[in-house]
Amino acid sequence: MMASDDIINVSEADFEYQVVAYSQQVPVIVDFWAEWCGPCKILGPMLEKFAQEAQGGFRLAKVDVDANPGLAMQFNIQSIPSVKAFVGGKMVAEFSGVLPELKVREFLSGLTPSQDGLMLEKAFSLLNLQQPKSAERAFRKVLETSPGNTPALLGLAKSLLLQGNAGDGQLLLRNFPASKEFISAEKLRPLAEALREIDEEVDLDSEDPLKAAYTNSLLLVKRGNTPAAIDGLLEILRQDKRYRGGKVRQVIIGLLELLGENDPMARQYRNELASVLF
Repeated sequence: MMASDDIINVSEADFEYQVVAYSQQVPVIVDFWAEWCGPCKILGPMLEKFAQEAQGGFRLAKVDVDANPGLAMQFNIQSIPSVKAFVGGKMVAEFSGVLPELKVREFLSGLTPSQDGLMLEKAFSLLNLQQPKSAERAFRKVLETSPGNTPALLGLAKSLLLQGNAGDGQLLLRNFPASKEFISAEKLRPLAEALREIDEEVDLDSEDPLKAAYTNSLLLVKRGNTPAAIDGLLEILRQDKRYRGGKVRQVIIGLLELLGENDPMARQYRNELASVLF
């Protein structure tokens, strides 16, 4: 075994720091083993190989139970090899004995985020920070390696609509695959259609004040001013709840979907929409 920050030997003296505290940064996999244990000589190298492949995705901590009987007693080690996983300062998973490589990989993958997972998390963070162009790039990177990733597809559609790119956004939503994100995609479709229509016809000088207000609200969406757009659309509903056959309500619901459930403005606007309609 090559010593590194990712593969280390730990003892009773440094277990708290090297395992428990370190697991606040990355997952730590603890391999309880002994020199005389035959199965340990199969599982140990397997874990070391995976740790090297992960390149810092997790730390492998080796505990010799003969040299550290206190740790073996503390964690109730009845047989070896025994593996325990620590995340966020707590033990979250374990197994004993030698498992097939595929099962060990599955065990580790449940603890360590994939590169796609990290990129997807970054993309949604950028979306929440109102940086749709950067979010779009991040979502596209995920989709390069995982074309069927429906959270990424939904995120990409949202980032496109936030930039006023109704054509590409509408195309994504029309062909959205069946998934748990499908309902969210359906809520966005009327918004995408409305934005696409406004690309083809802009009429701010209409003699119909509601039509002019509707057009202006959609232009505000394309300029990235979602709150002002919702305010304008709510005012239209106050004057005519059935304007455009209920499409205004659907567009507002699409905009609320863009903001996201946890956005405080979205919660406020949902209450306002309910009060206007009912």
